[in-house]
Amino acid sequence: MDKLKAFESFVSVATRGSLTAAAKAEGVAPAIMGRRLDALEAHLGVKLLVRTTRRISLTHEGSAFLEDCQRVLADVANAEASVSEGGVKATGHLRITAPAGFGRRHVAPLVPRFRELHPDVTISLNLSDRVVDMAGEGYDCAVRVGDLPDSSLVSVRIADNRRLCVATPAYLQRHGTPRHPSDLLQFDCLTLSSEASQIRGWAFRMPTEGGGTEVVYLKPGGPLDCSDGQVLHDWCLSGYGIAWRSTWEVEAEIAAGRLVEVLADFAAPPNGIYVVFPQRKHMPLRVRLWIEYLKQQYAQPAFWQGR
Repeated sequence: MDKLKAFESFVSVATRGSLTAAAKAEGVAPAIMGRRLDALEAHLGVKLLVRTTRRISLTHEGSAFLEDCQRVLADVANAEASVSEGGVKATGHLRITAPAGFGRRHVAPLVPRFRELHPDVTISLNLSDRVVDMAGEGYDCAVRVGDLPDSSLVSVRIADNRRLCVATPAYLQRHGTPRHPSDLLQFDCLTLSSEASQIRGWAFRMPTEGGGTEVVYLKPGGPLDCSDGQVLHDWCLSGYGIAWRSTWEVEAEIAAGRLVEVLADFAAPPNGIYVVFPQRKHMPLRVRLWIEYLKQQYAQPAFWQGR
């Protein structure tokens, strides 16, 4: 027995007061409606309807069961609407993770704005520079910056990200300006400490003998390193050396003249900013709407200005 179909048939007959009217509304024969009701009553072990040739009336048990069925069918309809393409109301709890520095600046401000659009969604935001095990830790969606490791996760590129060598005008005036990436050995470079996630070093596009270019990774050093990128950014702004930072982090300082890009001719091609999630099929509406919201926001050049 299809219980949901049996519930729908029972509600239809009970509210219309007629097998014939209910069957006509569904486009089936009255006998089919009768068999559905018989099967439902046999399954429940109670009489729901008193049927005569002239009228149908509810039993005491039938009246109570009608209210329950109407509530169940309404809940099913709401559940379908919340997850379908045409759903208009996102509900439930959304768990998001993002890198700490990028997340503070470019994810966290969007979270309350998204919830204003979808007030029935609650949100947890995790900011961490470690690569979170999304499936194991129960996250719906992650924002990740840079090259992605091979994974069964689905990733969508939502913006470009470039890494630049930058320093303050005052530092360059005191120490000179590097002309080639190999010159960095003579400068104070502000680098991530060994336990941080930047394993391969700083990337540069270098000319090859055949007239092309290739990406080469260098590991410059200096008297200061730190596991926190924001600290490196702050040290760079204070004039303690050259740092290799993302455009999302230093664009505003470059535009304002507080930082200067060096080695621009050797800058590596952009990598990506991605939204990552476990699967596409049966994605909750709240997750799909959050991903679309991120894509819309990041596609606007004004979003990145002044941040």
